[in-house]
Amino acid sequence: MKKMTCRQLGGACDHVFEVSTFEELAEKSKMHGMEMLQKGDAPHLQAMKKMTGLMESPQKMQEWMEERRKEFEALPDE
Repeated sequence: MKKMTCRQLGGACDHVFEVSTFEELAEKSKMHGMEMLQKGDAPHLQAMKKMTGLMESPQKMQEWMEERRKEFEALPDE
């Protein structure tokens, strides 16, 4: 298992995701973001605006995802 926080993924809090794969991390992060969006959490809404800006450029979004994947893969298994 590896651990990354919401903040490490460009989010707004220190919620920890414990996962085995990057794909699982992406899914849990997405679910957490949706939950925070439904709660109207202002810091997460601001973080999501940044992500929306990244998504406007497929190349920038792909680069960002690859950087996060490398960070994830470099983490020690706990």
